[in-house]
Amino acid sequence: MSYKQYLFSLGLLNMASFPMLAASGNSQDRPNIILILVDDMGYSDLGIYGSEIETPNLDRLANEGIRFREFYNNSISAPTRASLITGQYSHCAGIGYFNVNLGQPGYQGFLNRESLTFGEVLREAGYNTFISGKWHVGNDSICWPAQRGFDRSYGFINGASNYYDAGEYASDKTSAYGNTVPLVKDNQQTQLEPGRYLTDAITDNALEFIDQRKTDRPFFLYLAYNAPHWPLQAPAEDIAKYKGRYAKGWDVLREERLQRQKELGILLPEQTIAKRDEKVPLWDDLTFEQKELWQKKMEVYAAMIDHMDQSVGRLIQKLKETGEYDNTLILFLSDNGAEGGYHSMFSKRPRNSGPIGTAGSWDYQEQPWAYLSVTPLRQYKDDFHEGGFCTSFIAWYPKRIPKGQLVQGTGHIIDIAPTFYEVAGAEYPKQYAGHDIQPLPGESLWPVLEGKQQTVSREAPLFWERAGNRAVREGKWKLVSSYPSLTWELYDLENDRGETQDVADQHPEIVNHLSALYFEWAKSHQVIDYDRIKPEREIRVSAR
Repeated sequence: MSYKQYLFSLGLLNMASFPMLAASGNSQDRPNIILILVDDMGYSDLGIYGSEIETPNLDRLANEGIRFREFYNNSISAPTRASLITGQYSHCAGIGYFNVNLGQPGYQGFLNRESLTFGEVLREAGYNTFISGKWHVGNDSICWPAQRGFDRSYGFINGASNYYDAGEYASDKTSAYGNTVPLVKDNQQTQLEPGRYLTDAITDNALEFIDQRKTDRPFFLYLAYNAPHWPLQAPAEDIAKYKGRYAKGWDVLREERLQRQKELGILLPEQTIAKRDEKVPLWDDLTFEQKELWQKKMEVYAAMIDHMDQSVGRLIQKLKETGEYDNTLILFLSDNGAEGGYHSMFSKRPRNSGPIGTAGSWDYQEQPWAYLSVTPLRQYKDDFHEGGFCTSFIAWYPKRIPKGQLVQGTGHIIDIAPTFYEVAGAEYPKQYAGHDIQPLPGESLWPVLEGKQQTVSREAPLFWERAGNRAVREGKWKLVSSYPSLTWELYDLENDRGETQDVADQHPEIVNHLSALYFEWAKSHQVIDYDRIKPEREIRVSAR
């Protein structure tokens, strides 16, 4: 019997794995929980997943904990965060498209009241609940974190932000969200101080919340970094570390990442890799000036990830100082894959008013380096091929997770909430604040995290839909179609990790089976045909 069945059929919690945990109260046996989410980072951008970027703190957590080869998000920010925060499929949480209202319940653009946040559930279970970073699941103040279960909150509400106050580079033409960085702390509007880096401010506030917590309770921290989302901005000393590191170009570096992934066990010997992206030019065909410009972009992108990892190191040090190091569960993942596409004179992005990496920088990684970031996978952010929504995933909890595990996993963001509630001994109610609460569709990850299973056991496939893109995952099979095409593609991911061979014609019975399940799921999960609700002006990927 699954965790979900046990919870809702019997109205009890499955406490077998945690016999010392209480369902409520201030038990010191319950772990602290930290969820670290990064933004627009590719599958292979951590050292432990094959990268040349220096991420020693996350690499250590992975080596002392568990990594998944397969873990899925929703391919783009707001729908991913809606599912992550509530444990629901994004349409059932109210954000099936983005944080804009398309006039239907599944597309209202903010979290509904039939879906509980992990802040609400864990606070009811006796946890201190904190968020520091990006929200992006409702702009109106009635939807802010403090109104959805968080005791302390800091960060920005919308989907993207500059990392610095524009300062000397200030100009209405060169800043997407104004020259300052507007933030909210505990329902009070504030802004980033000139010269301060936003990643540091997010970390500083998270550490402040830990210091000021009620110590008779465990704490839950949702640490939602916007790095390495555009614009490309990072401290000069971090950028300097990567000077010349990318002179080899994306072709050579991709081969090096592939080799490291094989050595690390991320890429299995029998599995394929994605075919070369034909839109990406050969590095050797570029001019000297072009190579210099492209190198700089990736130097800054790497520095942004490096600095985020340094911040994770600060968090770990804080856990040691407070005596909470051994009694904390940490999960790490990204909200979607790397951002593809090219900067265009028609994209309406402002031109840079300062060097790449500074407060006046408005550059982003672009498709050639995104091609490196998603190694060995296919496609990018906002796509349901593997590069768009498969993320690196790390879980660490020294008391309970065996050291150095690497598993297939095949987890999904809807599985994180039931995992937290099992670990915390939290009751997930059927009613809350006068609303009937939707049951959780995901499964607890705990059997995989503690080493009893290689993959998450589930009774139904995983499903996705956004902006007409569709996908289904059941066992080794993956069904996918990309809008506006209605044609289904079928891949055997057990062998064809790079999605190089569409075998739909060879297995029509599987296509029919999975597509029938998809349409049943769509009908019961408030999914509407995209052509019926498509906004007049679509949200650009670069604005996400």
